[in-house]
Amino acid sequence: MTLEILTPDKTVYEGEVISVTVPGTSGSFEVLKNHAPIISTLEDGNVIIRTSAKDEQVMYIKGGVIEAYHNKVVVLAEGLG
Repeated sequence: MTLEILTPDKTVYEGEVISVTVPGTSGSFEVLKNHAPIISTLEDGNVIIRTSAKDEQVMYIKGGVIEAYHNKVVVLAEGLG
């Protein structure tokens, strides 16, 4: 699936991933391939990007929104920490 992480200034991340974990308002959750469509608000916290079983990146965001639809995930972050 594809992931885009955007801030008001720039595109922070764009690429293929196997999963992404985000800090949802009601607790963190993971989005995997073929996830049901979702739109959710995000709190300040870590976004964990997994591009393979052994490779992961961690990025701290300052709140925002996530949308997942048809294996495309877009995170609109208010800023980076």
